[in-house]
Amino acid sequence: MDELVLVLNANFEPINICNTRRALGLIMNGKAALITNGRGHIHTVATSYPIPSVIRLEQMIHRPRPQVKLTRREIFRRDNYTCQYCGKQGLNLTIDHVLPRHLGGNNNWTNVVTACATCNHRKGGRRPEEAHMLLMHPPKEPPSSASYIFGRHLSNNTEWEPFINDW
Repeated sequence: MDELVLVLNANFEPINICNTRRALGLIMNGKAALITNGRGHIHTVATSYPIPSVIRLEQMIHRPRPQVKLTRREIFRRDNYTCQYCGKQGLNLTIDHVLPRHLGGNNNWTNVVTACATCNHRKGGRRPEEAHMLLMHPPKEPPSSASYIFGRHLSNNTEWEPFINDW
C-alpha cells in the first residue's frame, strides 16, 4: 500500500504526490475526490475502497509556482547523467562548479554541471577556458513544469499522463 498518488488542485493542476494512505484519508474526510482508480480495491470487513491513482482536492489551494530544488540528484537529472565536458555516461559522476567557488563562483543552477571524475580532476580549480575544456550545454535552471517535476514517475504510473502533459 505504498503506491504513489498524484494530487491535483481543484483546477486539475498537478501539485503534489502522496502515498495511498494519505490519499484515502483525504478522500474519506471529504477534502479530495477520486479521479482515477487503476489499482484495485482495499477490502475491509464492512466495505471496500478503491485504491486511488489520481485524486483532486475539493478546495483550491493557492501556492507559488514550484521551483526545482538544487540537489545533486536534480543536477544529474538535468544533465541526463552525462559528463558535460566529455559526454561520458555512467555512475562515477561528480558535481563541478564551472566558475570555481574560490574564484567567486556560486552554488546555483548556472554554475554547476555534471562531470566525470576524470574531467573534474583535469579541470581542477580552473575555469573551463583555462583548462582548454568546453561545456556540451550551458548550464541553466530546469523548467518548473509539471512534466519535468512529475515526469520521472510516468513510467510506473501511465494513467497520470493526461494530467501531467496538459500542464
